[in-house]
Amino acid sequence: MRFLQKPFVFVNVAASLDGKISDESRRQLRISCDEDLRIVDELRAESDAIMVGIGTVLADDPRLTVKSRDLRKRRLEEKKDENPLRVVVDSRCRVPLSSKVLNDEAKTLVAVSKAADEERIRRVSQRAEVAVFGEEKVDLSRLLEHLFSRGVRRVMVEGGGTLISSLVSGGLVDEMRIYFAPMVIGGSKSPTICDGSSRIMGCRIERVERVGEGFAVFVKF
Repeated sequence: MRFLQKPFVFVNVAASLDGKISDESRRQLRISCDEDLRIVDELRAESDAIMVGIGTVLADDPRLTVKSRDLRKRRLEEKKDENPLRVVVDSRCRVPLSSKVLNDEAKTLVAVSKAADEERIRRVSQRAEVAVFGEEKVDLSRLLEHLFSRGVRRVMVEGGGTLISSLVSGGLVDEMRIYFAPMVIGGSKSPTICDGSSRIMGCRIERVERVGEGFAVFVKF
């Protein structure tokens, strides 16, 4: 059995009490409270890379950068880039060229598969690094091995549910932090924390912390 050299993979996600991360329209919702957002910024600053799936980019158009000037300054003092590497898992290379994740605030790696359109790859390559991992879908194990080989030791995954599901079912997640907000979203088609193929995976609850009016659950796999 081949030993997989990969970074520590930490998933952070905010959800309603019924486990939804958005509503049926999949639009961006304010689920985190101010205190949770502050914690998320600290977690970003402590990471070497921030990973999201293409669905999150299309729905939320996130910057995936450290917001606090003090935290960015601390990273520079530690001889790191001001912001972590941004990693977009995008098998078909669908990331819009206008996406904030392709701006010049941080380095970006777009991970695609061989099924991606060559012209799309060429255009995106003008704004970010593009690398191929896998045939029809991005091979997440190979992607993580690649990140490890370039010095990435801690990856923070911020969604969405399909990417999280793929990482969890592949046994690639080390720890997960879920912030539960005091709300119920509902909707049979609303995206959840862990969408994708059904597979029961055991885990261990490490601790629960009160955060604002909600609470955060820390889970290890």
